[in-house]
Amino acid sequence: MSASERPGSLTPLARLGFSRLTDAEALLSELSELVDAPRDELLDGAGSAADPDEALQSLARLARRDASPVQRARSRHGAWRALWALLGASTGFGEFFFRHPSEVDQLDGAGERLPTAAELRAELLDSVGAVDGFAADGGESAWVALRVRYRRMLARIAAYDLLSPSPVDEIASVSARLADAAGAALEASLAVARTRVSGGAVGAGLFPRDQVARTELAIIGMGKTGARELNYVSDVDVIFVAGGQGDALEQFGESRIVDIATRLAVQTMRGISGVEIEPPLWEVDANLRPEGKQGALVRTLDSHLAYYDRWAKSWEFQALLKARPIAGDDELGRAYTAAVQPKIWTSAARENFVDSVQRMRERVTEHIPAADVPYQLKLGPGGIRDIEFTVQLLQLVHGLSDDRIRQRGTLEALDALVTEGYIGRAEASAFSRDYQVLRLLEHRVQLRQLRRTHLMPSRPEERRVLARATGLADTGEGIWQLWESVKREVRDIHVRLFYRPLLSAVAALPADERVLSTAQAHDRLAAIGFSDPAGALRHIAALTSGLSRKATIQRHLMPVMIRWFADGVDPDYGLLAFRRLSERLGDTHWFLRMLRDSSGAAESLSRVLSGSRYVGELIEWIPESAAWLDDPELLRPRSGRALQQEARAIQTRHDTITEAMRAVRALRRREQLRIAMGAILGSVTIEEVAAALTTITDVTIQATLRAVRREIVPPEDAALDFSVIAMGRFGGAELGFGSDADVMYVYRPNGVDPQRASELALKLVAALRTYSEDHRVPLELDADLRPEGRNGPLARSLDAYAEYYRRWALSWEAQALLRARGVAGSVKLIDDFMKLADQVRYPERVDVTATREIKRIKARVESERLPQGVDPSRHLKLGPGSLSDVEWLVQLLQLQHAHAVPEMRTTSTLGALRAAERAGLIPTAAADRLAAAWRLASRLRSANTLLSGQTSDVLPVDRSKLDGIGRLLEYPPRSATQVEEDYLGTTRRARRVFEKLFYG
Repeated sequence: MSASERPGSLTPLARLGFSRLTDAEALLSELSELVDAPRDELLDGAGSAADPDEALQSLARLARRDASPVQRARSRHGAWRALWALLGASTGFGEFFFRHPSEVDQLDGAGERLPTAAELRAELLDSVGAVDGFAADGGESAWVALRVRYRRMLARIAAYDLLSPSPVDEIASVSARLADAAGAALEASLAVARTRVSGGAVGAGLFPRDQVARTELAIIGMGKTGARELNYVSDVDVIFVAGGQGDALEQFGESRIVDIATRLAVQTMRGISGVEIEPPLWEVDANLRPEGKQGALVRTLDSHLAYYDRWAKSWEFQALLKARPIAGDDELGRAYTAAVQPKIWTSAARENFVDSVQRMRERVTEHIPAADVPYQLKLGPGGIRDIEFTVQLLQLVHGLSDDRIRQRGTLEALDALVTEGYIGRAEASAFSRDYQVLRLLEHRVQLRQLRRTHLMPSRPEERRVLARATGLADTGEGIWQLWESVKREVRDIHVRLFYRPLLSAVAALPADERVLSTAQAHDRLAAIGFSDPAGALRHIAALTSGLSRKATIQRHLMPVMIRWFADGVDPDYGLLAFRRLSERLGDTHWFLRMLRDSSGAAESLSRVLSGSRYVGELIEWIPESAAWLDDPELLRPRSGRALQQEARAIQTRHDTITEAMRAVRALRRREQLRIAMGAILGSVTIEEVAAALTTITDVTIQATLRAVRREIVPPEDAALDFSVIAMGRFGGAELGFGSDADVMYVYRPNGVDPQRASELALKLVAALRTYSEDHRVPLELDADLRPEGRNGPLARSLDAYAEYYRRWALSWEAQALLRARGVAGSVKLIDDFMKLADQVRYPERVDVTATREIKRIKARVESERLPQGVDPSRHLKLGPGSLSDVEWLVQLLQLQHAHAVPEMRTTSTLGALRAAERAGLIPTAAADRLAAAWRLASRLRSANTLLSGQTSDVLPVDRSKLDGIGRLLEYPPRSATQVEEDYLGTTRRARRVFEKLFYG
């Protein structure tokens, strides 16, 4: 052939879909010679191949081995077209026909109709020569024959599927036949197993044939097999049930019958999945049985029912939703399904049903590699499992009271839900179509190599093949765009199907026009986690009723917000808080625009409201803070300088101290709310939270002191210096939500009469405490760490402090000064006080008596200060290995070594700990354990306050509260036990370090 002739000869190949034209030309010539047929006639049927290049290569390879079957197929139009379709869609079938060329002869008539369930069973039983339940031969050749015949029938199913003018419309029938074929294969494998077990085959045991014949074994199909929705290559989930014919149980004994049935089950599974000359068909998975992998493989019916009555969890009943006898003793199988069916539907009334529903959702989004997420047909967002979850959830919620929606299959269930009025016809129709499209894509990607996969192809060439195989698009890019659009629609329809009908239950509609009755809406809300469905419906009605612009926007948004609230820690409170916020803001333009245009802000709002009563109570009084959710930068803590400027501006705008302090309290509340929202949404770390809370407390005290000094200290006494010294966690800039502000007060007369200076200082202290009080976000100025504690004067002069520390200071008072930091008042006085403090807290040496006293006081604190009845291991501040252990140890090291190690002269607990580590005073491993315990206790303490809105130093015992705290700390849902174990384990390790280093 000349160069000028080649393009013309290759053009027809290109039109048929060939892409490797030169290779195809050569292979076509070779095949023509091998089967002695004209080239053009060989291409008859090539247009039906998804990948004609692959099909031609497989045909040539097959003809090289044995040309006769190819020649015979060529003479029968239907078989030839089916062969092209199979080889073009599946390299797996190419390998099968290469191993067994004579199987090509069985394609006569393929593609014209699907084999019936009866034909499939007859064919597969015939393959092993089964008579009266026993195969003619129990050898491994019987298994090989079974697998070859199964693939023969699978080829006929696939041929019909591939040659259908609209394969998406055949998904239900094709999937049903695949499930029937699986049941038939198990039936045939069971016949081989009976022969093996009664014939003494290796590893099968040896039992009398009569006992084997009278042993009943029912194989129950679960999941997609039970629902008759099976894929081409999928695990087949089963449960085995044993029984005996007539009086066999009494005659042979239950243990004997179960032993025989177990041997039969093992051999049946091996016949399908074991390694033989002919590759396995698929995996037989019996892990849905009672107790899973740890449970007995086979049980009697009574044993199954006893387990379900006494020990089964809700998810196990939900797994039975699709149970159906598929092989073995049919009467026993039907008895099993009849007995378990009522338990499935009553599971919705069980106490832990909501938890099990949430676990179903987790299984929808179970962990898959991040790189696979964009390609996941089954488990990814908008995938097959999303649809199946939605349908099953609707069935479980409403099936308790309505047996008409108790269908096994997804598509049948959708039809029933529409018929009975639980979902709208338009949404169900779209959902059904999307499901069929996704299942068709799944079928085709599995056919490609006849292996289990749920991933869309990533290579453009493979996408082009998929487009041709499905007939859903003309190009690879087209099939990908279709897939993306289906995913989006599935996610949207889930909201429309499950949540939007809730609005109709509260709408002012006649009963016959409602999608859901009030009782049905109650059931649906309870299923997703609302503990007060009636209250939730009242809130939904209040938010969505009426003709206002706000009600219209909220009607559109409420279905997805209900889902977001349900995903949160406390759905009921989240919805209530949103209602209050909405009522406060009314028709505020920016709020409605944010709800309408910013789904991210609306979702964040749902998350913070359902996750924190602390936020919910504050946001009601600062409703404009909702706008921050539309801009991540507004959730970042503001700088101390910016807050100082605002506080000073406030004081210049107000004439009276009462008005000024009201505005300063509002400033503090606003910043506390900003920090809380940022913490819940993960935009600030625990260190940033502590620093920001300390900063706003500093600013508040500074502003309060400026205001009260102006009112209390007259011009003639202006020389008086007065300062506030931060102590404890406040001094260390380690505040959490709900922390007190430990302080000391110092003054210097500077020529003012000493008695007068003392009186003015005490008035300043009293005014500071009065005007800093805030009943919404309490700020307690706690002066108990002053010299002599509660028995000492509230304020002392600098000289009095110096005299006291020189003559009478106790070891704990020097220890308390380690966290001292000036925050407000005279800068010069603060500097002088800190110089005095340095002399006390960083001594050249600490005598043994002082060290012993510190250790004695610590032991006394542990035994006396813990609240009565509180488990010490759960106290976040005073418990073993908690905050006080770490802080006391670090402070002891500072007293002993900070004079010689300047880096340890810091008010920060972790800063001093790491400085001690760098100085070689504490091993790195020990420092890491102490730091981990301190950080975790600090985070738990703040999370506890955020969750409940109340301050508590005790780790809750209540599992729901623990789970809520865990969610705030970014644990996955239902991590109460993990939170508890992490804290107890972390503090236990820290306590061992503490005892070794502190007590020696």
